[in-house]
Amino acid sequence: MIYRITFLMILLLTSCSDEFNPKPNAYLSLEYPENTYKKLESELPFSFEHSSLSVAKSTKNKGLNISYPRMKARINITYKPIKNNLRGLLLDTEKMTYRHTIKADEIKAPKEFLNFAKKVFGSIYEITGNSASAIQFHLTDSTNHFLVGALYFEVKPNYDSIRPAISYIRKDIIKLMETFSWE
Repeated sequence: MIYRITFLMILLLTSCSDEFNPKPNAYLSLEYPENTYKKLESELPFSFEHSSLSVAKSTKNKGLNISYPRMKARINITYKPIKNNLRGLLLDTEKMTYRHTIKADEIKAPKEFLNFAKKVFGSIYEITGNSASAIQFHLTDSTNHFLVGALYFEVKPNYDSIRPAISYIRKDIIKLMETFSWE
């Protein structure tokens, strides 16, 4: 009996090592095709280029949904005419963005967008963390037109999992803003 206990003790002491190497985390390798863009075909009071991988559909009240079926994502766009209420529209947009602070890790400072030649002005907010919307933006000519957009995913938000899709669609939103013009 004592031999068995001694053997087990020797076995335990010699088999243990101070060095422990955990396996690294695995990440999905999501690759998306190179993007091409096409001009929005609609009767809305604005136009822009959107991804050929997306589907644009008009909604009621001069709105627009740009869906990405492969990524289960969509950009909701709402258009509102300005009727001496620009300040209120801007405040509403900011409030909508900051409602995500409950789930967000961070709401990055907005990046301004100014195109004086086309009279298109706006900003884009990036929201990190498991919030419902990852990107929010608005565009205006500051006198007649106001547009607000938000990126949503049709899955439970898990920022680490959807981050590649957010980065991909972010480029499309930047392209939308750069090619945007009022009709």
